[in-house]
Amino acid sequence: MIINTGGRTDTVQYYTEWLLKRFREGYVLSRNPLFPNKVTRYELTPDKVDCVVFCSKNYATILPNLHEITDKFNTYFHYTITAYSKDVEPGVPEIDESIKTLIELSKIVGKQRVAWRYDPVLLTKKYTIERHLKTFAKMAEKLAPHIDRCIFSFVKMYKKLEYNMPEIIPFSEDDMNKIAKGLGAIAEKNGIFIQTCGTNGDFSRYKIHSSGCMTLEILGNANEIKFKDLKHKGMRQGCHCIESRDIGAYDTCLNGCKYCYANKNPQKAFDNFKLHDADSPLLLGNLKPEDTMVQGAQKSFLKG
Repeated sequence: MIINTGGRTDTVQYYTEWLLKRFREGYVLSRNPLFPNKVTRYELTPDKVDCVVFCSKNYATILPNLHEITDKFNTYFHYTITAYSKDVEPGVPEIDESIKTLIELSKIVGKQRVAWRYDPVLLTKKYTIERHLKTFAKMAEKLAPHIDRCIFSFVKMYKKLEYNMPEIIPFSEDDMNKIAKGLGAIAEKNGIFIQTCGTNGDFSRYKIHSSGCMTLEILGNANEIKFKDLKHKGMRQGCHCIESRDIGAYDTCLNGCKYCYANKNPQKAFDNFKLHDADSPLLLGNLKPEDTMVQGAQKSFLKG
C-alpha cells in the first residue's frame, strides 16, 4: 500500500514531531472524516508500506531527521512552490527560501524523488498570466537540476473558493492555452518534464504530459522498484493516481491558503490544532470510549 502524508494537511510542516514518532513506533491511527468514530490502524513498517509519499510547502523542519524514514522506506516528495505571496498563502515561506529548502531536500533524497508542484494556477488582478510566466521562468531555472518533474493544474472553482477568494478571475479557454503554452516552453528550455494533474485538459501540443501525479510508474522509477500492472482508481473524480491512505486530518493545516479545499476556514484549523497531542497515534486528540478501531487492509502493490 501507499501511505500519503500530505493530502489533508501539511503534516510535514506543522506536525513534524508527531510524524516522526509514528514511524518510530511503527503504526498510526486515522479517523474516518465521514464517520468520526471509525478509526483505522495502519502499520508503518517496510513490510506493510510500499512507499511513503510526502506533500508539503515547507520541508525545513523535517530535514534533520528525514533519514529516519528514508533509510527504511521507499519515498517520493511533492514540494509545492507557487507565485503567490502572503496575501494568498499566509503560512508559506517566501519563494527564495522555499527554493533553498527544496535544493537541500533534493541533496538528501535525490532529484529523482522530488516533484515540484506549481499548483493551483489561478488568476487575479495581481496574479496575471504574465506574472505567472515570469515567476515560473525564474523558478524553473533554479529548480531544474534538482527535480524529477514539474506538476501543475488550474484551480477548480469550488463554491467555498468563490466565497474565500472573490477576487479570482475565471479562466477562459484562451487563458489556459496561453499559460500552458508558456509553461511548456519554459519547461522545455530548462529540460524539465512537465505534466498536468488530473483532467485539466489536453495540452500535449505544448509538450505537456497528461498523467496522475502519484502513479506506480513514477514511484517505481524514483525508487528503482517494480510494481504490479494495476488500474489506478484515483482519489477523486478525474484523478489518475494510485489509491493511497492519508494519515492526516482535514481542518488542521495552518498554512491558511485562500484556495485550500481541505480547510473549511483558517480559524477552524487553529482551533483544531489545540487538540493535537504529539504523543497520540491520532493526529487530533486521542481514542475515545465510543470509537471503533479496525485494522486497515495493507495489500502490497509490489511485483513478486
